[in-house]
Amino acid sequence: MIASLPMYLRPELADAHDRYWSLIRGGLEAAGIAAPERLSQDAAEEEVWLNPGLVLSQTCGMPYRIRLHERVALVGTPDFGLDGCSPGYYRSAIVVRADDPRRELGEFRDAVFAYNQTDSQSGYAAMYHHVAALGFWFERTMLSGGHAKSVEAVASGQADVASIDAVSWRLIERYGDTARELRVIDWTEPTPGLPYIAAGDAKVRAVAAAVTAAIDGLADDDRAALGIRALVSIPRRAYLAIPNPGA
Repeated sequence: MIASLPMYLRPELADAHDRYWSLIRGGLEAAGIAAPERLSQDAAEEEVWLNPGLVLSQTCGMPYRIRLHERVALVGTPDFGLDGCSPGYYRSAIVVRADDPRRELGEFRDAVFAYNQTDSQSGYAAMYHHVAALGFWFERTMLSGGHAKSVEAVASGQADVASIDAVSWRLIERYGDTARELRVIDWTEPTPGLPYIAAGDAKVRAVAAAVTAAIDGLADDDRAALGIRALVSIPRRAYLAIPNPGA
């Protein structure tokens, strides 16, 4: 059996994540569901998501809709109380350097766009459809490997613009200095947030109940640090309805 909560992990939040998992684990075991003592935060994401012993993990909406939705169980979606978003939904901050003279996103047609990975809803797909509405796609792109790295690439001048998950951006603003060198030029349209998943044969209601109880049981400091308000139910069809890049 295995579990992970890797999506918004930062060194500053490692202890809070561990305490959150301890609460979830206690609820699972009370429901008769075996759970690992510790999260496998360093394990390869795909290996965790497709592990037949998956107790709980978190994935991005795009991998869920393109390859996971028929192989895992949808547990629920954490709500982070993001401005401009319905509960459980999120959007992306489109960031540029603070001193960049361009004021409209349409002026960035020939800019270098940094993205974390091509199967990221917030870092790639959301931006693809956002600028498609403006009639273009970036002439130059660079793969950064992570939202924080995309932010660093823009700040350093390696790239000019990036699309950053709103929760990740909130954490970067809170804990990093790089955000001060950037500004948000626009926001993408909200889409369903990063869902919690379990193995396909999981007792979904019991797992969701354990997660909900854990969120309710978080200490105030941990709740504020993690930013999680609740677990909400967003139907699978809402995830599958989001178009992929090129569609």
